[in-house]
Amino acid sequence: MIVQLQNVILEMVARGAPLARTAERICTEAEILAPGCICSVLTIDCEGAIHPLAGPSLPQVYSDALDGLKIGPQVGSCGTAAFLKAPVTVTDIRNDPLWENYRDLVLPLGLVACWSTPIFGNTGRVLGTFAFYYRLPRGPDAMERRIVEACVNLCAIALERHEAELVNRRLAYFDSLTGLANRVSFNLALQQAELAAPNSFGVLLIDVDRLKIVNDTLGHAGGDDLIREVGARIARSVGPGVGYRLGGDEFAAIYSGPDADLRIEEIAQEILQAMKLPAICRGRALQPTVTLGAAVFDRDGSTVDALRQNADFALYDAKEKARGGYLRYCPDLSTTITQRFRAIHELTSALDENRLQAHYQPIVGLETGETVGLEALCRIRTPEGEILPAARFHQAMSDPTAAARLTERMLEAVARDVRAWLNAGIPFQHVGINVTTGDFQRGDLEQRIATTFERFGVPLRHVILEVTESVYMGDSDQTVAQAVKGLRARGLLVALDDFGTGYASLTHLVTFPVDVIKIDRSFVSDLRSGSASVAVVEGLVDIARKLGMKIVAEGVETPLQAKQLNALGCRLAQGYHFARPADFDTVTAILKATAQRTGAAAPASAQPAA
Repeated sequence: MIVQLQNVILEMVARGAPLARTAERICTEAEILAPGCICSVLTIDCEGAIHPLAGPSLPQVYSDALDGLKIGPQVGSCGTAAFLKAPVTVTDIRNDPLWENYRDLVLPLGLVACWSTPIFGNTGRVLGTFAFYYRLPRGPDAMERRIVEACVNLCAIALERHEAELVNRRLAYFDSLTGLANRVSFNLALQQAELAAPNSFGVLLIDVDRLKIVNDTLGHAGGDDLIREVGARIARSVGPGVGYRLGGDEFAAIYSGPDADLRIEEIAQEILQAMKLPAICRGRALQPTVTLGAAVFDRDGSTVDALRQNADFALYDAKEKARGGYLRYCPDLSTTITQRFRAIHELTSALDENRLQAHYQPIVGLETGETVGLEALCRIRTPEGEILPAARFHQAMSDPTAAARLTERMLEAVARDVRAWLNAGIPFQHVGINVTTGDFQRGDLEQRIATTFERFGVPLRHVILEVTESVYMGDSDQTVAQAVKGLRARGLLVALDDFGTGYASLTHLVTFPVDVIKIDRSFVSDLRSGSASVAVVEGLVDIARKLGMKIVAEGVETPLQAKQLNALGCRLAQGYHFARPADFDTVTAILKATAQRTGAAAPASAQPAA
């Protein structure tokens, strides 16, 4: 009969029957084999708490009373057996001290004795207990001992199989680093939300900002510390079962319920507020920041796929316009993002097919007409031979990978061209190169510039780094300031480009090291008598002179504008009035004819062209 019990239970385990049903079958079969015995199976969790699993002949109220009790030296037969890791037999519950606090639960049931045996796992941890209750004051007989021995082994097999399934499920549906549900769970939750609560749920996508910098400076262990802390803060902000880690620096939340429009924004603000305090990563205090994008079902997408895509669009746009903040999807984003993706594709294709070219626009001395420098401008040659200006692929610069590749290719092209001009004996002075926020955020801009120009034998005094005010404005962690300081120490100059189009421009002149101010074309185009632009340009010229900086006016298109600028004290300018951006051969001819001679040019043998 015991063999038959073992076969039945082992088949249930092999077929993956639910644990509770398997344990209940063990109890039922054991009670048949041992008439007069009442069987019970309890589990013990990792915190030492008791949880009833099966007791088909015991009333539910009794099982409920045991749930959550902690094991100990005087916690009935089962709690004590689990605590002592040894069988415990109580033949007189009414008078035994082990049952002092619990006898009132069991005596009204007509049960006066209890024998409990711990169930061990392979590691030696107590997984649970198997008990026989008696209506007579006695202990087990020899047959009952053989039955219990078999049942305890069967329970151990079933419990360990169940724990393994839980581990596998956790690996499949939960993130091991943060404990949050993972991408698989997120996708399932979206599908369930669509079926269960249409028109009443929203998706919030969350990216951790600058994780790469943390990984580069503190190692991946430091990055893991940051991810764990951000995950914990998101979990506390959104509540249980709402937050997800999708992988890498990506998190998400799904809100289901009424007023999804309002609640999803409230959750976003709660998450942003939770990031205000520093996080300790590898012993260092870091300020975590996240960027969020959201979309609400039906309003922002009538299918799960559309909703997810639109939340992605919102996040993508937020990283461009409101990094460290939150944006909700709006219909215009789809067109904007599509255009941006198209621009990224065009730029990436041009880079892959080597169709990127460096063109140059001369910077001219207004008093002499001589070319004193150049600004390097990126151009793309289409497969049909058309030359596209930077405005056609400007949106692609929002992609860090594409922007970094473009900058690297431009640095190499400019360094090669400058080396050629120096080798030709042209009295070349300097060339301006535009860089983006993404170039600084990589953390290696100084090394990239220094290495590239060193490879071509070009001193960095021939290079001007052109940076817009928007780059400075986003420098909350001083990444830009530190890189600029390092480059200037190597001899490179820095120009503040498009000056006057951002905010707090004069503050930048005080707080950031700048050698050249480039006045935006919007001021140059409005140099009529008595206009505010005249006063602004005149004031900037005076400020620059007192701070020891150079002034360059951009966008000069007429002889009158050039004359007015010269009269206001601005000595350098660039624009279509002097020359349009042109390729290497055209600019070489211009330099040979008009380059300002300040001394002997570098000999052609100084460094061979690479």
